[in-house]
Amino acid sequence: MTEFELYLKLGFQHIIDLQGYDHMLFLLALTASYRINELKKVVILITAFTIGHSISLALSTLQFILVPAPIIEFLIPLTIFITSVQNFFPRTEQRTNLLYASSLVFGLIHGMGFSNYLKVLLGQEVSIIQPLLAFNVGLEIGQLLIVSLYFIILYIYTRFICQNHNYWKMGLSALAVIVAVFLMFETRFW
Repeated sequence: MTEFELYLKLGFQHIIDLQGYDHMLFLLALTASYRINELKKVVILITAFTIGHSISLALSTLQFILVPAPIIEFLIPLTIFITSVQNFFPRTEQRTNLLYASSLVFGLIHGMGFSNYLKVLLGQEVSIIQPLLAFNVGLEIGQLLIVSLYFIILYIYTRFICQNHNYWKMGLSALAVIVAVFLMFETRFW
């Protein structure tokens, strides 16, 4: 296995690991208000998130930015909370553009959450560019897989169980809000 393949696999495993369910929950909250025919918008959102994640992962790994772990542990569920709450309001073009920007910013926060682990993995690598690129490609593939599975379930739900997408969006968003609040209170930030 090449170094690129190793880090690609690590990035993929990072996103699909059930212990990192907060990352998955953020993705679900991010996509909850979108219908199946809006996949292009969802891919843009996820890619914006990955770009933010990649930037902060690189900056944190290279120690250009250092944010204490308790703050990041609080901010990650806060991003889930904010993203979920916005689903309760009608989506306008202005709100969609804001969501693209917030997805990028929230990616920055989530990237810092994983940087300590990646620092240990990279050790004294001469160059982190290829491992970081491979890791983030793996991350993007994993996110697209999760969102694909999500849309399959959404299709089954809206096609065969309930025709109303709003029930789905509100239910998923309410669940994400509850979990996010629990996670915020669980952090050592307080």
